[in-house]
Amino acid sequence: MSARLPSWAWVTGLTTGAIAVVAVLAVQADGGAKPTAATSRPSPSATADAKPSAKPEEKKPVAVPAGSGTGRRIVYALDQKRVWLVDASDTPRRTFTVWPGTVSPDPGSYTIGARTEATTGSDGVEVEHIMYFAAKSGVNVAFSNAVDGSSPPPPAPGTPTGGIRVSKDDGRALWTFGTAGTPVRVVE
Repeated sequence: MSARLPSWAWVTGLTTGAIAVVAVLAVQADGGAKPTAATSRPSPSATADAKPSAKPEEKKPVAVPAGSGTGRRIVYALDQKRVWLVDASDTPRRTFTVWPGTVSPDPGSYTIGARTEATTGSDGVEVEHIMYFAAKSGVNVAFSNAVDGSSPPPPAPGTPTGGIRVSKDDGRALWTFGTAGTPVRVVE
């Protein structure tokens, strides 16, 4: 169902992404230090192969949502504000919470299109690992992470933002997993 966007739409989207909070969620393969964040920060990642967490509720992996497809894919659950990286055998390899923007993609199937290594978000924060996969109401939707590992500030009232920001470690892992053409399944 995804349509190919003309180049001007990508340029407009990248510009909008630089103006809007590019909140790209990314999964990182290594276990680097996590930044200290405000209480609005998502909880630490729960993964099938991660180090155990100090919190009991984080030790149990969160199940991939039913109806999210099969095979190697990225699953994004809107209501849970959570992403899963699922391998070809339908095994979740990593899951983590995200900070969504103000514009959410509709539930459905997408693919990773353009990938940008780094830019500046509308909040003035340098972001990296930007992976575009949808567009809605003229706003491109993408995963990314802040270079400094910070969580995004609340967007200005009425500002449409399509960035889904993730932690720095999760962003690195997502960037490695989500090559161009990787399926993305968005569920409620």
